[in-house]
Amino acid sequence: MSYQRVPGLVSIVVTVYNKLPYLSDCLTSLLNQTYTNWELIIIDDLSTDGSYEYAVNWLNSNESLLQERKGIYTLRLPRNIGYAGAITAGMYLAKGEYIAIQDADDLSHPERLAKQVRYLNDNQHIDLLGTNYEVFEDGQPDRRQPVNWLKYGDQIGKVYAKGGHCICHGTAMFRGKVFDRIGGHTRRIEGAEDYEFIAKVIKPGASNVDNLREALYYYRKHQKQRSREFFGKSKKEQGHDT
Repeated sequence: MSYQRVPGLVSIVVTVYNKLPYLSDCLTSLLNQTYTNWELIIIDDLSTDGSYEYAVNWLNSNESLLQERKGIYTLRLPRNIGYAGAITAGMYLAKGEYIAIQDADDLSHPERLAKQVRYLNDNQHIDLLGTNYEVFEDGQPDRRQPVNWLKYGDQIGKVYAKGGHCICHGTAMFRGKVFDRIGGHTRRIEGAEDYEFIAKVIKPGASNVDNLREALYYYRKHQKQRSREFFGKSKKEQGHDT
């Protein structure tokens, strides 16, 4: 028996590990979404900088503004299990027809959820949809730069078939039934969980994934990104971050 997901609901999964300075911007960008049929799932991977307490206080102080939403859930993991385990835990809690990823140090454009849901509704063959995005240096959110490494349409499958990457993981929205079918992120490949998950979604022929050409996500560059640890500074603009 397949899980009965809530039609039209977007489950936004945010994983947090020591992202205190960025949480207000991140959460405010979600609060400002024009699409209001969403639930928020915050998974704290045993932060040590007060991130979890801050997130709970922020949610409490904005309670009146969050009343239209379908649910706010926070889970503090009992031990630090790493990004793949944390995001998969969040996906298990997701009830929505759609699951959206949001990195705790980034921001979403107010129309992000609305435009992704509309596209997925109009294109039933698409299982996972990313968007274009812009990069900004920490502290300079108004000085955003475009990126040029994303691909679109049938080009996406060709890139992944060769071991490449051309969807920014933080921009992804996918159908909840995809998670029900293939599960979440592997814990075997630390640092490349995002690549492996998207590659796993792609079907032969790769006609079930795409990117929106409009920049609907803002990616923050800062010193504590996982991408710097695993890929070095040369990859910091290429979406390999959480």
